[in-house]
Amino acid sequence: MGGFFSSHQRSELGLEMALPKAKEIVSSNPVVVFSKTYCGYCARVKQLLNQVGAKYNVIELDVESDGAALQSALVEWTGQRTVPNVFIGGKQIGGCDDVTATHTAGKLVPLLTEAGALAAS
Repeated sequence: MGGFFSSHQRSELGLEMALPKAKEIVSSNPVVVFSKTYCGYCARVKQLLNQVGAKYNVIELDVESDGAALQSALVEWTGQRTVPNVFIGGKQIGGCDDVTATHTAGKLVPLLTEAGALAAS
């Protein structure tokens, strides 16, 4: 006996619920890193944020029960398939290279300060 929803309908239903959840997480936290526990690029971004003293929220997609749906929702929302997927002040910054380049350009700390993730110095 099959389930009420087909797997395609279930994945669409999961995405319908995941997109608002992802947007809520981003809008209610100054900095969000959508990550995977085993991802080296994710570790680099978290290390950089720790180094500058930022407060941030990490969503480990490989640990969350709806992590696959959240990642699909992020692809639909941002066009980015990979992790880390970093948001500061509600705006997508991008992945590891994007965050690192923002830092190298001297723009990361001001962004974090403006978002309220760093104490103003």
